[in-house]
Amino acid sequence: MLVLVTGATGKVGSNMIARLMADPRTQDARVRALCHNRTLPATERVEVVKGTIANRADVERAMKDVTHVIHLATCKETPDDVMDVTVKGLFWLLETFRGSPTAKQFILIGGDASVGHFFYRHPEPVTEKTPHMAYPGCYALSKVLEEVMLSQFCIQYGLNACCLRAPWIMEKDDFRYTLSFGDDLFGGPDWKTMVSPEIAARARREGAVPLLQDADKKPLKRNFVHVDDLVSAILLALDNPATASQLYNICMDEPVDYGDVAAYLKQTRNLESIEIPSEFHSNWMDNSKARYELGWRPHFDLHRLIDAAWTYARPADDPRKVWYPG
Repeated sequence: MLVLVTGATGKVGSNMIARLMADPRTQDARVRALCHNRTLPATERVEVVKGTIANRADVERAMKDVTHVIHLATCKETPDDVMDVTVKGLFWLLETFRGSPTAKQFILIGGDASVGHFFYRHPEPVTEKTPHMAYPGCYALSKVLEEVMLSQFCIQYGLNACCLRAPWIMEKDDFRYTLSFGDDLFGGPDWKTMVSPEIAARARREGAVPLLQDADKKPLKRNFVHVDDLVSAILLALDNPATASQLYNICMDEPVDYGDVAAYLKQTRNLESIEIPSEFHSNWMDNSKARYELGWRPHFDLHRLIDAAWTYARPADDPRKVWYPG
């Protein structure tokens, strides 16, 4: 098994490669990491190829003798790059894959931006049959185009491919910094812009967290997944014949409720919360298909997600760094 991994230096790619190398079931597997701006240390079983998926020649070189592809590379809100990297890049990967004599399986990691995330009201749980609903911006559009392109290649050419659709992916102390009122905020919304400067300054001093409300003035529910659980799903899907032409929601069993977050942090760490009104909508991704067909179970619930983020001790040589905007 020779696995091509795009986006190999990101949080999912680096964790997935480490788990794949350590798993007794894949002890004979080798990885080829296609790296662009960053790189990985090469080992006996991990080969590094420099290039970009936006370039057909780079893709064809990286795909030589590959049996499996795990496609993680993407762009965020970067209009100058998103079509070349996310859309054309996936096209070159799929085109090369379908013509390869060694290719066996293609796994795409998608995102809940393809169904609108919390921008739209969903009257029922978000399943794999929920219609595509990109919210404004190029990133969400690119996630819709990815899923549609993959499904069409399965229809047109009978590719053995699947998509694992994940919401916001957390690791280490990420979740703690999603709640920051400072410049060290991870992701969005940007809480400090949604309150007065005085309230934002007090929140930073006291470690207060936002209690985001939805359009109905109730604590907002938003979907997350921990990187460990997503990697587990990838490994269960790898070389699994049941996944052919399938889409799976890979998320926590329940969405994160900002009211429950505030209550748990008050109970365990005596942190106050600040109510933040919004026009966003609560939603609930349904992961039952992955649980039923893959035998997958997420191990992170809300309390474990919070405790892991607040107790994580970041090494001095691993400072927090935002690699992409948005």
